[in-house]
Amino acid sequence: MGKEKLTDYFGCDVFNEAVMKERLPQAIFEGLLQTRRQDLPLTEEIATAVANAMKEWAIEKGATHFTHWFQPMTGITAEKHDSFITPAEGGKVMMEFSAKELIKGEPDASSFPSGGLRATFEARGYTTWDPTSDAFVKDGSLYIPTAFCSYSGEVLDKKTPLLRSMEALNREALRVLKYLEPRATHVYATVGAEQEYFIVDKALYLQREDLIFTGHTLFGAHPPKGQELSDHYFGNIKERINRFMQEVDETLWRLGVCSKTKHNEVAPAQHELAPIFSNCNVAADQNQLTMEVLKKVADHHGLVCLLHEKPFAGFNGSGKHNNWALCTDTGLNLLNPGKDPIHNDIFLVFLSAVIKAVDEYGDMLRLSCATAANDYRLGGHEAPPSIISMFLGEEITAVLTDYAQGAQGCEHCAGSLQTGVHSLAVLSKDGADRNRTSPFAFTGNKFEFRMVGANQSISGINITINTMVADALCTFADRLDAAQDPKEEIKQIITESVTKHGRIIFNGNNYSQEWVQEAQRRGLPHFKNAVEALVHFRDKKNIDQMVRMGIFTETEVLSRCDIMLDDYANTINIEARTMVDMAQKQIFPAVMQYAGTLCQVINQKAKAGISALKKEKEYVETINRLTEELLFATESLQAAIPGNKNFASCEEKARYFAESVKPKMEALRTVVDRLEVQTAKKDWPMPTYADLMFMV
Repeated sequence: MGKEKLTDYFGCDVFNEAVMKERLPQAIFEGLLQTRRQDLPLTEEIATAVANAMKEWAIEKGATHFTHWFQPMTGITAEKHDSFITPAEGGKVMMEFSAKELIKGEPDASSFPSGGLRATFEARGYTTWDPTSDAFVKDGSLYIPTAFCSYSGEVLDKKTPLLRSMEALNREALRVLKYLEPRATHVYATVGAEQEYFIVDKALYLQREDLIFTGHTLFGAHPPKGQELSDHYFGNIKERINRFMQEVDETLWRLGVCSKTKHNEVAPAQHELAPIFSNCNVAADQNQLTMEVLKKVADHHGLVCLLHEKPFAGFNGSGKHNNWALCTDTGLNLLNPGKDPIHNDIFLVFLSAVIKAVDEYGDMLRLSCATAANDYRLGGHEAPPSIISMFLGEEITAVLTDYAQGAQGCEHCAGSLQTGVHSLAVLSKDGADRNRTSPFAFTGNKFEFRMVGANQSISGINITINTMVADALCTFADRLDAAQDPKEEIKQIITESVTKHGRIIFNGNNYSQEWVQEAQRRGLPHFKNAVEALVHFRDKKNIDQMVRMGIFTETEVLSRCDIMLDDYANTINIEARTMVDMAQKQIFPAVMQYAGTLCQVINQKAKAGISALKKEKEYVETINRLTEELLFATESLQAAIPGNKNFASCEEKARYFAESVKPKMEALRTVVDRLEVQTAKKDWPMPTYADLMFMV
C-alpha cells in the first residue's frame, strides 16, 4: 500500500462519480447526477442500471456481500450483510443484485432506540438508498449509505432529518438569493469535522474495567507530570503513533476521505485528524467512517483509540470541531466577507441570518451536543462553557456596528505582520484573531462550532445549524417578498439583526467568571448539564421550528428528546455500576492487602526490638481511615443505583441520575484517587494515568 502513488489509489474503493461515469450509460449517468443534486426523483430505470454496475464493480473489488449502512439513534452506524448469491441449477449460485435490493432493505427496527414511536412487537423497519452519498467497499462488503425509518414512516435515524435540513436550507437560501445572486440554483452547507482522540496501549487498556465498559477512566490520580509544559502539543509524533497515523490516512484515502491534517494535541496521548471540507451529508457519513477506521487501525498496532470526551480527569478532553460554511453552485461562499465587507450585502445578509439563528435558538445548539460524556468536558477551561455565544472578531463586529449606524464606509483593514527578520516574508493578517474559548466562532469564511463531543455523530449538530439558519432566512425571504423596495428592506434586515440580536456576540474570554455574569445580564441561557439542556427540546418554539421547516413531526421531536434523556441515564447507570464493581472487587482487596503488608513490617520490627516510627503508624492509620471512607462511599453509591425502579418519565429518570447518582460517584472517586496516591504502585490493581498516557 505504501509504495503506491496516493493520487493513483485515492478513492479506489469508492463507487464515486468517476466510476459511475465510466460504467453507466451517459443518459443514466446524467439522470443520476440530477438525483444526487436533489433536482429529480430516482427512477426505476436509473436504479436498475446503477445496481448492476455497482454489483459488478464491487465483485471486482472482492466483495461477496452488500449492506445497507445507516445511522440509528444509537450515535453509531448499523449494518446487516447479505451475500450477492442466488441459487442456480446444478447446485450452483449466481451473483445478483437488484434495484429493489439497492433501494430498499428491511432491518429489524424493534431493538433500536425509538423514544416510544415503536412498541417492541412492532419490528419492521425500512432502509432506503441515499444516492447523494457514495457507496464503498470495505472488508469484503459493498456498503450502501441509507436512511432508516419505521414501518409507519417515523424517522428513526440521523441521516433523514439531516437531508431534510439541507433541503430546507437550500430552499430558503435561494429565496433570499434571488434578490442578491439570482444565478445561483443550489445552496449547500459544507462541513469539515476536526476529530480529536486519545491513543493508549491495548495491553494496559484491557486491565482497566472502566475503559472497557465506559470508554474513560472513572478513577485515576494525577501523575507527577501532566500537560503543563505544553510539550506534547504539535510535538514530534512518536514512531509507533506515526505508523498508526499513516495506516489511518491510507485507509481513509482509499475510502475517498480527504484526511488532510494530523498532529499531537494538548494532552499526552491525545491527537487530532482533520479532513478537507465536503458536502454536509457526505461529511457526516465520512466522519462516522473515520471514527470506525481510527478504532480498527489502532487495534492493528496493539493500541486502542479512545473517543470519549474526557478519558482522563485533569487533562484536556476531546472534542470535534464542526466547521460550517454556506456555498452556491456558482462557486460563491456566502460567508466570505471579501475585501469590502460593509458593501458586501450577500455576506451581511447571510451573516445576519446566522446571528439571528444563534440568538433565537442557542438552546437548540447547546442541547445538540448535550450528553453525559460531554458534561465532563464543557466548561472545564479547555472547551467552551455551557453558555452559547458567537465570536465575530473586532473587524467584523466593527463593520456591523458601522453599518447599523449608517456609515458609508469604514477603515477596518487587517494589514500585514512584520516579523522583524529581513529574510522572512511579510505576512498578511487575517481579519480577526482566533478565539478558542468561543463555542461558535467566525473564522474568516465559516463558523467553527467547538462544543461537539468527540464521539458524537455530526448529523445532529448540523441538523440544528441548518434548520435554525434556514428558519432565519425564511423570515428574511418573507420580508423581501412583501417589500416594495427589496434593497431598502435588506438594509433594515441587517440593521435589525445587529441591534436586536447583538447580545449573542462576545469576542472576549469565554472561560472567565466575568463572562458568566455578563451572559446572565444579557439574558443568555446557561444550562450547566445535559439534562438541563435536553428538556428544552420540547419547548414550543423549538418544536414549532422543526415542524415548520419540515424536519420532524411533533411526535418525532418528543421521541428524540426521550431517547437522549434515556441515553444520559443509561450512561451514568453503567458508569456507577462499573465504579462499584471496581471498588469492591479490585480496589478494596488491593488496599487491604497493602495495609496488611505494612502492618506485618511494623510487627516484624517490633519482634526485632525496633519501635515503629510515628509516621509509619500515621501512614497505616491514614490508609485505614481512607479504606473506611471507601467502603462507605461504595455502599452509598450502590444504594443510590435504582436497579429496576420504574420512573414516571425519561426526564425524571435522567434527573435522578444527574442529581442523586453523580454526586455519589464523585465522592467515591475522590477517596479512591487519594488511596491510589497512598498505595505502592506494585500493589495498585490497575494501570495508572502515568502508565496509560506516557507509555505508548
